[in-house]
Amino acid sequence: MSEIVVPKWGLTTEEVVLLKWYKQVGDQVAVDEPVAEAETDKVTQEIVSQIAGTVTELLVEEGDELTVGQPIVRIDP
Repeated sequence: MSEIVVPKWGLTTEEVVLLKWYKQVGDQVAVDEPVAEAETDKVTQEIVSQIAGTVTELLVEEGDELTVGQPIVRIDP
């Protein structure tokens, strides 16, 4: 089991808000495929997967405030 975490987008970004999930439990995901959309204090960006597999668990909900490095989804490769 692997996890996708909130990436660090720039030197000052420490928190983001998860705006929208693109994937749900049971969905397949490929490397570099967007799984969610998040907003920093300056920009909206997609969080992409670094691994391929099946989404097994969403660890946060839309609207949640997240910190850089926080796991957001579990993937079964």
